[in-house]
Amino acid sequence: MKSLYVVALATLFATSAMADEAKGPAKPDPAKGATISATVCAACHTADGSRGIPANPILQGQHADYLVKQLSEFKSGKRDNAIMKPMASTLSDDDMRNVAAFYAGKTAKPGQAKNKATVALGQKIWRGGIAEKNIPACAGCHGPAGAGIPAQYARLGGQHAEYVSAELTLFRAGKRGNSPQMATIAARMSDAEIAAVSDYIEGLNAVK
Repeated sequence: MKSLYVVALATLFATSAMADEAKGPAKPDPAKGATISATVCAACHTADGSRGIPANPILQGQHADYLVKQLSEFKSGKRDNAIMKPMASTLSDDDMRNVAAFYAGKTAKPGQAKNKATVALGQKIWRGGIAEKNIPACAGCHGPAGAGIPAQYARLGGQHAEYVSAELTLFRAGKRGNSPQMATIAARMSDAEIAAVSDYIEGLNAVK
């Protein structure tokens, strides 16, 4: 009789676990994400992910799926960053979804291109690429206005030029390994081309 009870209890627990698994992850909670942003992320990204230090990315308005992917890859080491790895390592999967939902729910503030001399080149690369170097148009994946496509393609419109330039340079050098496609593209770009398109991107403000 006791063995039947144990079997029944085990079956109950297994059924309950399967039911929880079938429900999938909990719905993201932006309020919890706001707390994580204020306590973990604010020093580098400001409490609401807005236009902070140009070397750090603007997180406001970024796709939640894209942010979760990047945080997961910082945590696993697939995207190597000495600052972000320990930060992401403290976050659970739910934490990542919550903080990503918080940032995604914000409206990004507009940016502005700073170098008038390179706007034409930046626009050419963004809209049409560089055919002779087999560099595709940035807009092909990130959208005409830089709105991006979750989870693979970041929202770029209005992003800090300094940050975009630094990431393209890392891709080119093989030091950012979580997008083979971008590494291949950046490997064909000169410093001047990277600078021009990065500056153009800062002035390209996507409509949410």
